Amino acid sequence: MAADTGSWCLYALLRFLYSLFFPGLIICGILCVFLTSKNGKEQMVVAFFHPYCNAGGGGERVLWCSLRALQKKYPEAIYVVYTGDTNVSGQQILEGAVRRFNIKLAHPVQFVFLRKRYLVEDSRYPHFTLLGQSLGSVLLGWEALTQRVPDVYFNGICGAAIVGSYVHYPTISTDMLSVVKNQNTGFNNAAFISRNALLSKAKLLNYCFFAFVYGLVGSCSDAAMVNSSWTLNHILSLWKVGYCTNIVYPSCDVQTFLDIPLHEKKVTPGYLLVSIGQFRPEKNHALQIKTFAKMLNEKPLRVSQLRKLSENLGVQENVEFKINISFDELKNYLSEATIGLHTMWNEHLGVGIDECMAAGTIILAHNSGGPKLDIVIPHEGQITGFLAEGEEGYAETMAHILSLPAEKRLQIRRTARASVSMFSDQEFEVSFLSSIFTNLTSD
Repeated sequence: MAADTGSWCLYALLRFLYSLFFPGLIICGILCVFLTSKNGKEQMVVAFFHPYCNAGGGGERVLWCSLRALQKKYPEAIYVVYTGDTNVSGQQILEGAVRRFNIKLAHPVQFVFLRKRYLVEDSRYPHFTLLGQSLGSVLLGWEALTQRVPDVYFNGICGAAIVGSYVHYPTISTDMLSVVKNQNTGFNNAAFISRNALLSKAKLLNYCFFAFVYGLVGSCSDAAMVNSSWTLNHILSLWKVGYCTNIVYPSCDVQTFLDIPLHEKKVTPGYLLVSIGQFRPEKNHALQIKTFAKMLNEKPLRVSQLRKLSENLGVQENVEFKINISFDELKNYLSEATIGLHTMWNEHLGVGIDECMAAGTIILAHNSGGPKLDIVIPHEGQITGFLAEGEEGYAETMAHILSLPAEKRLQIRRTARASVSMFSDQEFEVSFLSSIFTNLTSD
């Protein structure tokens, strides 16, 4: 009886998922007819769909760098940002970009404030999160495009004359499929699912269906850009648009950090270890605190949880949390730090890693994803940083870095600095414009 009930539930789930496919195609068709029927305008309108543009992550830095690059190339165009940050004004958003990223735009930007951003928040969908967020993004995209129809639309929703995509992290990847298939518990695969074979199979089928639809929608891009080799491999396998897909590394204000003098960092007593990143579960800050505690004994979860973890492990006096700090504050911390920690598994790239290396901070990152393939790689035969996995590996490597002679640490920092020029703002602008120039001028 239990097996029959489980089979019926699985069958019902598949029917539900399949029933969404054709309505989705119909909606895309209606969007295309509606959006392409607009009258011509004298000025080209370039729009960016970025519901969380007032956040302080790498994705937001790419947004402002992209706008700056396009405004230099096409100063006469009108630039629009669709955002769900309704609690702040457009001017406050622009001021935040200056404060957090040291980026100031030369020309005005129009903001279209969206009221339905709650439809794409993960907390709204405790189960079938990807499906819920994706369907929610269609409705949110509809709200955006019905308020202002652009000539060039940057994101993955069909309908505008030209569609450009910049992919930081694929919505779904073969790594995510493997986690579910192997019934491994993770931040996006709850224990009650990973322990149940039937639920795991149902989730795997859901992911496979979603990967198919994701690839179908992604193939509509006229210009696809990805931020790392790791992301490129996944997008090529899912979207299959290699002819218009290029790596455009996210920019880092390399020159500002290069201005920090290189010396053995002894401004503060002892050693300062810095971790740059948003406080999200996949960043795995908990591993950093556990590693730090393990290293101290042998010789960062949400902020409130991380603070509690620090107290439980007895290292609260040695761990500080700095939230939404300004660019100048970040620069000051990096000028004094000895080690920069990064613990996310399969991080797509990691702008914070670039910033640490440019500032002369020795990086210790996870041995996977973009850090392994693109950043912490040898430069002219010399090491540029360190990679590790697990508490033991991180603790041992951290202790190794601190035990190195000052001259050896200085050599690593110099080599790391020399390797990060490809992540500069200037390099980003050249690569970004090169990737989209043909599409923008062919309309």
